[in-house]
Amino acid sequence: MRIAATSLIALRALRRNKLRSVLTALGIIIGVSAVIAMVSIGNGAKAQVEGQIASLGQNVILIFSGNFSTGGVRSGWGGAGTLTVDDAVAIEREVRGVAAVSAEVRDRQQVLANGLNWGTTILGESPDYLTIRDWALTSGAMFTDQDIRGAGKVCIVGKTIITQLFPTEDPIGQTIRIRNIPFKILGVLTSKGLSVMGTDQDDVVVIPYTSAMKRVSKRTNINMINVQAESAEVASRIQTDMADLLRQRHRLEGGRDDDFTIRGQEEIANAATATTRTMTLLLGAIAGVSLLVGGIGIMNIMLVSVTERTREIGIRLAIGAHGRDILTQFLIEAVVLSLLGGILGVLVGVGTSQLISALNHWPTLVSTSAITVALLCSSAVGMFFGFYPARKAAQLDPIEALRYE
Repeated sequence: MRIAATSLIALRALRRNKLRSVLTALGIIIGVSAVIAMVSIGNGAKAQVEGQIASLGQNVILIFSGNFSTGGVRSGWGGAGTLTVDDAVAIEREVRGVAAVSAEVRDRQQVLANGLNWGTTILGESPDYLTIRDWALTSGAMFTDQDIRGAGKVCIVGKTIITQLFPTEDPIGQTIRIRNIPFKILGVLTSKGLSVMGTDQDDVVVIPYTSAMKRVSKRTNINMINVQAESAEVASRIQTDMADLLRQRHRLEGGRDDDFTIRGQEEIANAATATTRTMTLLLGAIAGVSLLVGGIGIMNIMLVSVTERTREIGIRLAIGAHGRDILTQFLIEAVVLSLLGGILGVLVGVGTSQLISALNHWPTLVSTSAITVALLCSSAVGMFFGFYPARKAAQLDPIEALRYE
């Protein structure tokens, strides 16, 4: 009963000074809304990157050529053609837990069709490439192992190629020319959008890797090997087994460095999302400063309120109120102000994040955890910064308080 009566007195005191209460809560509103908006933007960017990582496929492991050191000269990925088709075949044959393998030859060429031309990425792959990348066809079919053996002049194309070269025609069965060599279009890939690096994944022509090596790029090595593990549980073991196999095949004995680089999907995801995580923490920390300033504002106003209401406090103490009642009253006032500011701040923050998303086409993601933490923090700020003024009010001497003018 005493708590209920004290709470009622605290609410009446806030209602008497409506404008001051609103202005006091404004600091918390701005702080909480800034936290919600900034964290939502950071979470949205992280979710977008994770979606792009997922577009690689499931349980994908990438092996890059290069990464060598010879005579004091060092190079990273792609610095040397150290991978071969035989390496890919050996991995598929000898490493347990491998579901699919595709040797990859990557090139950049101008393609021509219908009197139009377009610079695009040419990928030489195996028929398992679409399985590894979890990439479906909207129409047509994938080339076959027979096309691999015969270095067939066939291809599948991405949506961007269709837009640029066949805007009004059905591309299936049509011919595009790569280095003046005709390739028949067998299928059209579904759209995947941007990659982790920000490149257009749909701007691609996929041909048999043998055709890429013998007809287009005239090379004997490959750029990388795409591998799909049977499950996420065996992916780590497969990476180790593949590294051991490649070191053995490349005769890398003793302490010699690997002339290849293996990256699992989890490693790629961690590297890609590290920046967005840092950005989210930074934005949240900057916005948190606003919350701290709002708390300082609450303390300042509560100290002024104690000073203004010294005589009222003295009267309450003189007629039997305890110090803890005064302490509770002023704590309730501070918490109500901060909690009210927190609730309004959440609404403003969610609205702001949606507005930013609509105006700038940025991805935003409002999480329940961020809202919960913001409300808890606003309440904690009210209690922390309201405790000193409340304690000061509770320790007033009744006689001195009654004499206060």
